[in-house]
Amino acid sequence: MMVLGIESNIDSRILALAIARMVDALANSFLVVVLPLYIGSQLVSLPAFVGTTVQLGSIPFTLTPELLIGVVLSLFGFLNSLGQPFTGSLSDQTGKRKLFLLIGLSLVAIGSAGYIFFTDYLSVVLMRALQGIGAAFTIPVTVALVNELSAADNRGGNFGLFNTFRLLGFGMGPLVAGGVVAAGPYSLLGLGIPLEISGFDAAFIVAVGGALVSFVLIAILITDPEQADGQAAEDISIRVRSVDGTGLDPVFALGVATIVMALGLAIYAPLANSINARLDQGTFLFSLQFGATVFANVLFQLPIGRLSDIYGRRPFLIWGFVLLLPSTLVQGFLTSSLLMIVARFIQGIAVAAVFAPSLALAGDLAGEGESGSTLSLLTMGFGLGIAFGTLFSGILVGFGFATPFVVATVLSAGGLILVYTQVGEPTNIEQPTPTPGD
Repeated sequence: MMVLGIESNIDSRILALAIARMVDALANSFLVVVLPLYIGSQLVSLPAFVGTTVQLGSIPFTLTPELLIGVVLSLFGFLNSLGQPFTGSLSDQTGKRKLFLLIGLSLVAIGSAGYIFFTDYLSVVLMRALQGIGAAFTIPVTVALVNELSAADNRGGNFGLFNTFRLLGFGMGPLVAGGVVAAGPYSLLGLGIPLEISGFDAAFIVAVGGALVSFVLIAILITDPEQADGQAAEDISIRVRSVDGTGLDPVFALGVATIVMALGLAIYAPLANSINARLDQGTFLFSLQFGATVFANVLFQLPIGRLSDIYGRRPFLIWGFVLLLPSTLVQGFLTSSLLMIVARFIQGIAVAAVFAPSLALAGDLAGEGESGSTLSLLTMGFGLGIAFGTLFSGILVGFGFATPFVVATVLSAGGLILVYTQVGEPTNIEQPTPTPGD
């Protein structure tokens, strides 16, 4: 029996990868909340130039702590995203998926532990850079493993399951992180340890623990698939043109479309103060609005992914982008907190309709031993979209509150055109025939 296309016979290895990614995502999303608070506290030594004003041509520009926070958060995204084609291709060539995962998780854990011992800004930057490099090892290799452990008729469902767990971790992390910091300091005298740790250190310890739990799960439960045999070509250049030269390579087109999709998703968080003032609301309602997209993704990733196994990838990609346009645009003009929650939820459904089928389609098209390099274009695109959206949002809002949402909508329209004209249904994949139980 199957409800909304969700099967009960889930591959235990994919479930292990999904759980490991959930724990890792929870630990990493902790830091998205904790690091700005940590850098803004008196515990981190900031450079002497903070607070000074420099001239950019005729325009005065103040070097604020917020700018330093933005550098730290964006650095992770850029190093993570830009490193993925290299690590994905190298894992294809060596066939050592598990080793790459363990290396990446180790780097993430070391970076999290480093925040406890190093308290100057430059060290924080270096630790975050180390974590970005670690994530570049884990993300493309994890999706490559999901792809290689999947068949054509369950690939969409498996990617939906994987993304559901990942988003659960990502969504829970920020909710718990603030509480962990606020409840500190913690005394360990009751455990017989004469030590007191701050709320920040407790949060960093949680992040280290998450990476270590993922490390243990991967080490015990995951082995390299037989097909990951190092047959990938040594050329790691990105294929832009299609094989017949008549258009763009469909995976490249999906990568570009993923950038604009993720950018539209990321512009919301940096506008928290402006949104709260515009809607005359508090932090709680903003948290509900921010979490609505994550909640929609958690609900719809798996069923949409599984339905794409039955009815094809392309319809969900196209209609996902069609739904993305109005749900993104309207956020720039709403004046109701409740309607904003609805719009964000619909935007989350749109993202779910695009991302899981995109990964599955790229997996369908990946050659033997090329899952890492092929799927890394999409994971890289998602990371770049988040990084660019975070940076550009604060700049564009200076031209009017609606401007970031209008620009994101225009870019998403370009993504829709790109998918519609350049991405077709894989002709070499036989879709299963729907049954009355579907």
